[in-house]
Amino acid sequence: MRRGEHVLVALSGGIDSVVLLHLLRFHTPDLELRLTAAHFDHRMRNDSAGDALWVRGLCRAWSVALETGAATAPPTSEAAARTVRYAFLTAAAERCSAERIATAHQADDQAETVLFRMARGTGLRGLAGIPARRGRLVRPLLPWRRAEIVAYARRARLRWREDPTNTDTRLARNRVRHFLVPALEYVRPGAVRSLLRLAAEAKAATVALEAGAEQALEAAIIEQDRAGIQLARAKLLGYHPQVRARILRCAAARVGRAPGRAGTRAALAFISEGTSGGAVDLGDGLRLERHFDRFRIGRIPALAADESLQIDEPGSGQGVARIAGRRFRAEWSLTAGAAVASHDIAIRCDPILLRFPLELRAWRPGDRIRLAGGTKKLKKLFTERQLPRPERSRLPLLADAGGHVLWIAGVAVAALTEPEPGGVGFQIRVSDADDE
Repeated sequence: MRRGEHVLVALSGGIDSVVLLHLLRFHTPDLELRLTAAHFDHRMRNDSAGDALWVRGLCRAWSVALETGAATAPPTSEAAARTVRYAFLTAAAERCSAERIATAHQADDQAETVLFRMARGTGLRGLAGIPARRGRLVRPLLPWRRAEIVAYARRARLRWREDPTNTDTRLARNRVRHFLVPALEYVRPGAVRSLLRLAAEAKAATVALEAGAEQALEAAIIEQDRAGIQLARAKLLGYHPQVRARILRCAAARVGRAPGRAGTRAALAFISEGTSGGAVDLGDGLRLERHFDRFRIGRIPALAADESLQIDEPGSGQGVARIAGRRFRAEWSLTAGAAVASHDIAIRCDPILLRFPLELRAWRPGDRIRLAGGTKKLKKLFTERQLPRPERSRLPLLADAGGHVLWIAGVAVAALTEPEPGGVGFQIRVSDADDE
C-alpha cells in the first residue's frame, strides 16, 4: 500500500479482520492511510445482525468510517456467499473511492486453500494459493499464522466476535481446517509451513514460466495487430508441449482471454495434427487457425445476423437477441409466489445463486451445463439427443458470467435451486419474436 491511499478494510468482526483493522488504524502512521471498514451480513445465521451492531460500535470507538450491506436472501453455499461478499466489497470501494480493498486472509488460510485445491486436482497456478495482491485487492496478513494473530490480539487486549459457523464441519473448508490439517501435523510436524513453502515455490515457478513463455511468444510472433497474432509454426513445434500451452495462453490473453483446460488441449492437438486451412475454436470468441507455415490466434468475426442479449442484474426488463437470423425476445423479472406454468419460461430460480451478467446467445464449442447428474458438454448432450449439427447453432441458450449454460431451448435446463415457497424468484421468459 502506498502513502495516503484510501483502503477499504473487510471487517467481519472476527479476530483476523479486527487485528487487520487495528494494525492499519494504529500502527501505520507513516503511511497516512485513509481507512473505511466494510461489513457484509450474509444473513446465514439468526444472530448475524448482532455482528453488524458490534462492528458499528467498534468503528465508532476507533473513529473509522463504515460501509454496511446485507444479502437480500441467505446464500446457499460457501461459493455463493463469497460471490455476493466480493460484489459488495467492490461496490463499496467504488462508493467511497478506495484505491485498495484489504482482506484478512492469513497463513493458515493459505495452507488450507492449497490442500483443498490439491484435493481437487489443481495445476501449478492453483498450488500458488491465495495471491497477496490481485488488482486493488490486498491481503496484508498473509505471512502470519493464526497463532501469531491470536497472540497479537491478546497482547493488544482486543475483542472480537466468534462465528459459530467456523466450527461447523458440514462445510468443506472447516473439515480441512479441523480434521485434515491437524492430521497432517500429527503425521508430519511442520506440515503447514511446508504447504506455505510449496505455495511460495509454485508462485515463483508460475511467474518464471510465464515470463519464459512471454519471451518465447515474442520470438514466435510473425505479425500482430488488435484482431490477432500470427505465430511461426516451426517455432511452436520446437517447444515442449507444456511450453507451447503457455505460449498459446499468453497469445490468446493478448487478443482476448486465455483458454481454459479444454480449449488449451484442443489447441495443442490442433498444433500437432491440424492441416492448413483448418481451425479450432478456443472459446470466448477466439479461434486458432493454420495457414501453411503459420498459426493465427484471433477473434472470431461476429456474424451480422447474431446479436447476443446481456442481462446485467436481477430486476425487470426486456430485450431481443438475434441468433442465426431469428429474433428472440427475453423478458425477466423478480416474482413472488409460485410460477405460472408456461412453455416459454426459460428459468425460475433463487436470484442469489445466479452470476450476473447473464447472456442470451447461441451455442459455443466448449459450453457446458450442470444437470442433476453432473456437468456435461453441450456437444455430448446434442449427440445424445440426436440433434442435427445445423440446428445446434440455431437454438437460443442462456449462460451466466462464468460461461455456464443455464438453459437451452427445447433441450435442457440446468439444475437450479427453486426459491422457497412464497420467496422471491428470478424468472426469464424467452419467445420467438419473429412468430409474434
